[in-house]
Amino acid sequence: MSAAAAASPATGTTHRRIVDAAYACMARDGIAEVTLEDVARQAGLARATIYRAFPGGRDELVAAVVAAAVAEFFAGLQADIGEVADVTSLLERGLVAARRRLDEHAVLQRTLQAEADQIVPQLATVMPVIVELLAAELASRLARERLRPGVEVGEAADLLARLALSFIGTPGAWDMDDPAAVRRLVRGQLLAGVLDEGR
Repeated sequence: MSAAAAASPATGTTHRRIVDAAYACMARDGIAEVTLEDVARQAGLARATIYRAFPGGRDELVAAVVAAAVAEFFAGLQADIGEVADVTSLLERGLVAARRRLDEHAVLQRTLQAEADQIVPQLATVMPVIVELLAAELASRLARERLRPGVEVGEAADLLARLALSFIGTPGAWDMDDPAAVRRLVRGQLLAGVLDEGR
């Protein structure tokens, strides 16, 4: 699932330098406090250069920073998961690793607590791309599995992608730090109505 490639903004030395500088400013001061002057100073560039790279101004730059951070999150998650043989293993490893990464992401946790009104709308614009990419990966895995009669691969993959992302964000009573609990969730809940029990 190459969420990183799709969610990432165009890469160029100056562009990346500005995005990295903006992220550093947001991590230090919060999203609401960041100005283009701050970013220019952090990047060691003229303000005009920031505007040339991001003609939409601050809003475009914030969106690019969020997209880059999401891409980095999923690239790291891919590395955490590694090679897996089947959809069950992908979901089990992915849920554990994603929740751990989310819990350990200090900037995101602080932003969600202090500036949810700033970050949630930005995340909402990126998430459809993530759902689509995750669903495509799950569909390719499900196509190799024995499915219950009547299960349509695309619909099942889309539902699983949405459920997985929901559990990553809000696990409810499920302990995502406990691989045994995640195994029960994946096998007994998420995939119970999808995979053929006789497989």
